[in-house]
Amino acid sequence: MDDKTILQHITELVDEERRLRNDAARPEQHTERIRHLEEQLDQCWDLLRQRRAKREFGDEADEAKPRDIGTVERYEN
Repeated sequence: MDDKTILQHITELVDEERRLRNDAARPEQHTERIRHLEEQLDQCWDLLRQRRAKREFGDEADEAKPRDIGTVERYEN
C-alpha cells in the first residue's frame, strides 16, 4: 500500500465518520461503528507516519507494517 492509497483510505474513513456523526436521527446507533472508524484512522495515520519516517532516514517505506490497535491506541495515553 502506498502513501496515496493510505491517504485515500483515510479520506473515505473520515467521510463515513462525518456522515454517521451527522445522522441526527439516531446517533447512538452508530457509536460502535464510529469507535471502529476512529481506531482504523489511528492505524492508517500511524502507518503513514512510519512510511514517512523510514523514507526520511533512508529506509524502504514499504517495510512499514500496520500495527495492532492496542499498540496504536497506547500512543495517545
